[in-house]
Amino acid sequence: MGAIAGIFDLVLGVARPLLFGAAAALSVVAGIDWLVRTRRISPFSALARFSRDRVSPLFKPVETRIVRAGGNPQSAPWWTLALAVIGGIIFLSLLEFIRDQFLMGMAAAQGGTQGVIYVLLRWTFQILRLALMVRVISSWIQVSPYSKWVRWAFVLSEPILGPLRRVIPPLGMVDISPIVAFFGLSLVESLVLGLVR
Repeated sequence: MGAIAGIFDLVLGVARPLLFGAAAALSVVAGIDWLVRTRRISPFSALARFSRDRVSPLFKPVETRIVRAGGNPQSAPWWTLALAVIGGIIFLSLLEFIRDQFLMGMAAAQGGTQGVIYVLLRWTFQILRLALMVRVISSWIQVSPYSKWVRWAFVLSEPILGPLRRVIPPLGMVDISPIVAFFGLSLVESLVLGLVR
């Protein structure tokens, strides 16, 4: 168990500086491309020609989406940088989460049946809370509940939120049932896990 945790820690120790360095390099490249796009650097300079030929195509997928959404194509480098930084944070968080869950699963296996039940219950509550968060975020960015990316969250959270909505009225235009459900799940989790221990 210690060897596997060491491998995860090694991967995280290498990934963090690499991702930080990549984000720093991308910020420089995005800054130069933005300066060229906004004509703060002469469009006839060698740097501008290099940026148009080699760098701008890297930002093209993001630029296309921005233009389709009615945005300014000059902001493509900054949106690309933001997406890269968020992606790096998610990647590192996911690695840490997998490491923690693996270590918890190994500890539970050593604890026998009671330990396995404890971990399975923890994972169940974590998945339910994740479903609630995905559902709330998808409502903010207006993703269809029938989208393949978020449908699972609606399927898992509706049995919890449906009854709560009948009891708890919205506050103006804000539905507070996900907040109540989130705290309610935490309370039920602590009670249930206290019984299992």
